[in-house]
Amino acid sequence: YDLHVRVNPTDSSISVYNAITYRVLQPAREMQIDLQVPMVVDSMVQDGAKLTARRDSNAFFVRLVAPQPVGSTKKISVYYHGKPIVAVRPPWDGGFVWATDSLGRRWIVTANEGLGASVWWPNKDIYSDEPDSQRIAITVPNELIDVSNGRLRGTGLEAQFLDVTVVDGTPPPTEYWKTYEWFVRNPINNYDVAVNAGHYAHISDFYDGERGKLTLDFYPLDYHIDTARKQFQQVKPMLQCFESWFGPFPWYEDGYKLVETPHLGMEHQSAIAYGNHYKMGYLGRDRSSTGHGLLWDFIIIHESAHEWFGNSITMKDAADMWIHESFATYAEGLYTECTQGKKAGAEYTIGQRKLIRNDEPIVGVYGVNHEGSGDMYDKGANMLLTIRQLVNDDTRWRSILRGLGKTFWHQTVTGKQIEDYISSQSGLDLSKVFDQYLLTTKVPILEYKLNGSRLSYRWNNVVPGFAMPVRVTTAPGRLTWLRPTERWKTARVRLSRPEDFHVDQNFYVAAKDLLRPAPDSSATVRTGR
Repeated sequence: YDLHVRVNPTDSSISVYNAITYRVLQPAREMQIDLQVPMVVDSMVQDGAKLTARRDSNAFFVRLVAPQPVGSTKKISVYYHGKPIVAVRPPWDGGFVWATDSLGRRWIVTANEGLGASVWWPNKDIYSDEPDSQRIAITVPNELIDVSNGRLRGTGLEAQFLDVTVVDGTPPPTEYWKTYEWFVRNPINNYDVAVNAGHYAHISDFYDGERGKLTLDFYPLDYHIDTARKQFQQVKPMLQCFESWFGPFPWYEDGYKLVETPHLGMEHQSAIAYGNHYKMGYLGRDRSSTGHGLLWDFIIIHESAHEWFGNSITMKDAADMWIHESFATYAEGLYTECTQGKKAGAEYTIGQRKLIRNDEPIVGVYGVNHEGSGDMYDKGANMLLTIRQLVNDDTRWRSILRGLGKTFWHQTVTGKQIEDYISSQSGLDLSKVFDQYLLTTKVPILEYKLNGSRLSYRWNNVVPGFAMPVRVTTAPGRLTWLRPTERWKTARVRLSRPEDFHVDQNFYVAAKDLLRPAPDSSATVRTGR
């Protein structure tokens, strides 16, 4: 993609063109290009000839006149204009944000994961089809600085005579515009492409990482520069932690940036949107209610984790968005572990269980751009914490996470590919574990009966064939593995009191004592809460 956009804050409009260079994979006479209403296509051009297109809602089907031989490289330039949808609740819904900073100055950004990139620029708006590189040339009024993805190649100043009536031979007034030309050298998700135009200051630094020196560039609003300089010191320990767990930062060629925005944040590749108001936690709150989450900035940690899971490893279908959000949320616990210890990291993830609704499955409906439940965040993170217990070897677990980054580097993938990779590298058949946590809303229940030293146990509320091992207390201060199935099994324990029996809280399961119902008669207790 070669995207050129002129942003006019006077009437909240944008215009110009996107040149799409593509390789022909199969013969066709039509090509789909997406651009959402109310944006308007002025023309489409290929090989100097204007093309015709039929519009079907938010998609254009372009009639290709020139031959399209398989393996050839072709280009279509799409000229367009309009007033893009305004994001009402960014970043959760998509569009442009026409805001002002606290001094009343213009502040214009984009956030469009929910609606897709075609809400403001023409492209093939599907997760599985990423450009291998992209120019992003953004023209804004001269007083603004635009920060987009990748590296800044250059800037250009232009003057434009205003179309106003003049008298007495006075020269017409002039308006000055500036174009910021950014370039992304790597594949990029369409929804990650961003405009960030404001009165920014610039802080630059370096991080000595696994692949050499990584440039760090921070763009706070100019009056926040001192606060940002202090808050963004968390970036280096975050990078050190995540590189140790996930492998090298995926975008050394394009750099790492944090850009202040009027909305909370988004994982815009190599230009992460930051709007946490320089607070610790999530806008000053700890989502885990453990206190651990108040010792770091949620947006810096969570959105940066998406550079590995979401941006480098990208879902092919929105139904598999857990690949993005489960791993990024689990990364919060890993960062807590890096900075506060393994116990604290686990406690943080376990603390998020209170946010799980179990209202619908994590995996959505395939083929119709349908995300699953919001439980993909906290339930997905606890699924990964549980799988870590099953692997039962932190060295191997680290190698699995790093192996994901290496094996699927800069690729679009299916959930099945991720599941199969973790199973194969762990040496465990985790298919039923993934099915349980991703495809159902049921929490596995370990039902048990304790008569003296005889423990009877089985799994209930599980998918057929579920036989996940679990650690439980079989003696004071001692955890032992059980291998329950849906059929009753027995084991010997040495517990003086039935209430001394517990399931290891690192497993996201429930336990139910069938002989001693709880006072509310539900008899079900979630471990770790």
